[in-house]
Amino acid sequence: MMPTFCRRLLLALACALAGQAAWAQSAGCRERAADECYHSMSFAGGALHYYASLPAGAGPTRAIVAMHGHPRDANRTFDATLLAARKDSALDDTLIVAPVFQVPAGQSGKCHAPGTPPPQDGDLLWTCASWLEGGQADNGDRPGSFAALDALVAELARRWPSLRGVTIAGFSAGAQMVQHYIGFARVQAARPLALRYVVADPGTWLYFDPLPGTDSCPAANQWKYGTGNLPAALGRSAAEARSQYAAADIHYLEGALDSADAPGAFYRILDKSCGAAAQGPFRLQRGQAYVEYERQVLTPGRSRPLTVVPGCAHDVSCVFPSDAARPALFGPTR
Repeated sequence: MMPTFCRRLLLALACALAGQAAWAQSAGCRERAADECYHSMSFAGGALHYYASLPAGAGPTRAIVAMHGHPRDANRTFDATLLAARKDSALDDTLIVAPVFQVPAGQSGKCHAPGTPPPQDGDLLWTCASWLEGGQADNGDRPGSFAALDALVAELARRWPSLRGVTIAGFSAGAQMVQHYIGFARVQAARPLALRYVVADPGTWLYFDPLPGTDSCPAANQWKYGTGNLPAALGRSAAEARSQYAAADIHYLEGALDSADAPGAFYRILDKSCGAAAQGPFRLQRGQAYVEYERQVLTPGRSRPLTVVPGCAHDVSCVFPSDAARPALFGPTR
């Protein structure tokens, strides 16, 4: 039988090695998206995967949930947000999370970027377009993507009990999702969390009031551009969503060069339907028009900040880590 001293020594050694392994994983995940940073959450008869920068049980007081764009490039969005946190000296206190809304491999040709993790058995699956407008999954218990985001925030509160606030930030198509989600969010965490939102360079916006001059384009006031024909599965009326959106803590970002059909603005993939064109010609102008709509109609007398990021076109790796954007992502004073 092994002497008590030896057993204690082996136990201490094992604990030390485990601690070193956890620290190595944590340190690696504070540098880039890697396999060991990729976690799974069970929800509604399926699973949702996400990258996380810190191991469960670490002590961050806030989290940033960074939503990928149309190519579902969660790895690149995660890395851009990590760089922003590093520049802001916020890596120790901030949990960075980047979920992946999966699409079947055979259907993802137009919404797949290099390094996007492939779907795993049991993953909840959407289409290239449905996840960004709250659509229901095609499998499991068919949850909506907004409900999945609600569940992810609640999961973070459970796995990181030190969290006091969560910022949900989206870029491009991810910004469309976040901007649409705000009015329909129903987070049910074990304790209250301060929720903030950052909407960066979306292709189109959700208006809660009819746009003037759109008689020849009824689509401009229908979902996903307006609240007409609101999907019942979202579980909230247009008036309720409008009220919740108007009261939310939201910050807007736009790349200064995301305003033309020049290289880097990805004008080719910009929505140019009549419903989208009614909002403006390019992403920057559409964002500026939305802030003016808020000032005049949605929240008169209260102006939300729109930060125009110098030198950036349509690129999360430029926008998120920039000096101009980081105050929106990380808030004023920790």
